[in-house]
Amino acid sequence: MKKTHIVILVAIAAGIMILLSFMGDLSTYETLASARQKEGKTVTVITQLDRSFANPIEYDAVKNPNLTRFHVMDSLGNKATVLYYFEKPFDMEKSDRIVLKGKMKGDIFEISRKDGILIKCPSKYKDDPKAAYNNLTTKVN
Repeated sequence: MKKTHIVILVAIAAGIMILLSFMGDLSTYETLASARQKEGKTVTVITQLDRSFANPIEYDAVKNPNLTRFHVMDSLGNKATVLYYFEKPFDMEKSDRIVLKGKMKGDIFEISRKDGILIKCPSKYKDDPKAAYNNLTTKVN
């Protein structure tokens, strides 16, 4: 076998190993109901704040600055309490959607520091359709 063939085979093997290592990071979005069925496994869920609570976000920086408790609801109406072991994200109250990555333990969704949370903020043109239209149209001089 020629040296070039050996080099090509090693490169192909390395490429396959790299692709296999990324396969573990691929995840799909779950609902809160399916996350309950996969209790203890890390899942990603798209939710929004459950505004049926008078105070959907509980955070006390004096008591415990590394704990934020809030209530969420997914698109199917499933609800859960979330424990986020970090400080409260900025402007969380204004969010449209919240993407959570963590583990379900009973009715509690737990997010550690290594997992995460992504706040999807509303569009700045959401309440002003005229501003959105003006932003999309261009003026020709």
